[in-house]
Amino acid sequence: MIHPYGNWPSPIRAEQLALAALRISQPRVEHDSVYWLEGRPAEGGRQQVMCARNAFESPGSPPVECTPEAVNVRTRVHEYGGGDYRVAGERVFYVDFTDQRIYAMEAGSSAPLSPPGPRYADFAATPERDWLLAVEEGHRQGQEPENRLVAFALPKAGLPHTPRSPRVIAQGHDFYSSPVVSADGRQVAFLAWRHPNMPWDGTTLLLQPWGPDGPTGPARAVAGGEAESVFQPEFSPAGTLTFVSDRSGWWNLYQLRDSGAVPVCPRAEEFGGPQWVFGLSRYAFVSERTILCAHGVGGQSRLGRLDLQTGALEDLQLPYTSFDGLRVEGQRACFVGAGPVRPSAVVALDLETNRCRELRLGSTLEFDPSCLVVPQAFEFESVDGRRSHAWVYAPAVGAVEAPGDERPPLLVKSHGGPTASASSALDLRLQYWASRGIAVVDVDYGGSTGYGRNYRELLRGQWGIIDVEDCVHAARALSADGSVDTERLAISGGSAGGYTTLCALTFHDTFRAGASHYGIGDLEALARDTHKFEARYTDGLVGPYPEAKEIYRARSPIHFTERLNCPVAFFQGLEDEIVPPGQAEAMVAALARQGIAHAYVPFEGEQHGFRQAENIRQALEGELYFYGKIFGFETDADAGRVRIVG
Repeated sequence: MIHPYGNWPSPIRAEQLALAALRISQPRVEHDSVYWLEGRPAEGGRQQVMCARNAFESPGSPPVECTPEAVNVRTRVHEYGGGDYRVAGERVFYVDFTDQRIYAMEAGSSAPLSPPGPRYADFAATPERDWLLAVEEGHRQGQEPENRLVAFALPKAGLPHTPRSPRVIAQGHDFYSSPVVSADGRQVAFLAWRHPNMPWDGTTLLLQPWGPDGPTGPARAVAGGEAESVFQPEFSPAGTLTFVSDRSGWWNLYQLRDSGAVPVCPRAEEFGGPQWVFGLSRYAFVSERTILCAHGVGGQSRLGRLDLQTGALEDLQLPYTSFDGLRVEGQRACFVGAGPVRPSAVVALDLETNRCRELRLGSTLEFDPSCLVVPQAFEFESVDGRRSHAWVYAPAVGAVEAPGDERPPLLVKSHGGPTASASSALDLRLQYWASRGIAVVDVDYGGSTGYGRNYRELLRGQWGIIDVEDCVHAARALSADGSVDTERLAISGGSAGGYTTLCALTFHDTFRAGASHYGIGDLEALARDTHKFEARYTDGLVGPYPEAKEIYRARSPIHFTERLNCPVAFFQGLEDEIVPPGQAEAMVAALARQGIAHAYVPFEGEQHGFRQAENIRQALEGELYFYGKIFGFETDADAGRVRIVG
């Protein structure tokens, strides 16, 4: 079949993708059961704790909901959340999005545990299940929120839960995360950090002695600091404190022994990642001697068994390149896995047989795998010979071909964060474009994670420069070798990726169109108005504010709209507290004054990122419609609420 690029018939429909895509995260294994958190776009993004009994048997029991039907399990601590629930024996502790209180679910009934007011996340239960540790975030009128590590005294199983004030375990740092308790209940470890650091810049690992009645002495710092990022502390079965640190330049595994912190598998690979949300887990103990761990470079991971005595790391041969939320209990493990042509799935892994069972797929779409494009790692030369990285999706789907003299449009994807990364794992939103004959390059610009600390710190003081240069040079590299149509280059991104997009469109002339999804147009507004977690993030990315005010202005597209001479579409949540809608609206007003073609689609009830199925569909299909009109190819996209003005 001959079809122009952009007009290829595709089985991946935006409305199906939006309805069929579940947000699955935070798996937990408890005896023979696996739990996870499931977000459903068809229900307005509501999240529910699910449970599969007999998860390691075949066929096993079908998954069931185990939190109340009307509840949305979601915390707003740090605004990005994570660590929304915890299973402790027969009890499930979770946060209700409506009031941000902790609830205890037991024997089919639910009762509040925390008092009204503060938000909570990132739970850990003591072995006797008499204490529940949590990160608390208290919001105060006109002041910055206060974060503390607290503990709730729990009644015996079967006795009623009543709201009570927690005991404060640690305060004084700006942020806390990752509380864990040793198997004998005598030690608690947790992370803390202060402004202006983000958790991937520098965190402190603290060790707290603990007893039946709570702390038995002061906490002491045992690792980390202002320039060392510590990630995911855990105790071995015998109580050896283990953690991931980037002190070598890579996030590697260490153990705290008598001689200090000892590396247990030094490699130029990442065993950890950026802590954007709570509850992340990249390794777990199988025994005192063996750790199951995810490791890799540049958005492609493997799962391996690490022998702590010999240092040998043996990879399991599994069909996944992404492993999130790894948990182990005995010879049973679970994780969220995905591969280049495999959708994300909650996976139960029997470590005795290495047999996997996929308990829930993140996508229920079914179509011919030949319609999927396998991304290819792409290393290219950027400014001053800097080597940068990306994943390329070259349209080559089934029996569809384009006219011989035509080259495909290119969509450059700029990931968010900006301290995040692209991945080789299946992303149907990227396949949506490739399956229609639009090439995609997902750029891991300088500053991305997955390539060591030095690469990550390329963005220090250079946000709006390095990331933009790399996106521009990725497009130029693919244009230069004839892979794509130089006259049909577009760039798109969300949040920080939206900022990179707007900078590329404003300060460079490489692209002919773009789309910003809740992107940043005004760095000063971001520095002044954003939430606590990111309130000083730009200190490292740009410079201290207001001392570096002129740099902020010089890198803010909103002040240079006269340089913008190509069409832009904006998609924005109206309840976004991270990037408020005023930023998009100011950019739209500036474009309107100049008569530049644009579209603005605001979404009621959405925050930072879209969770409702209809809005997910409209954002994806609306962007395709926009490019079709600008680049002159027919599409199957419904314009929906997209109105091109100018």
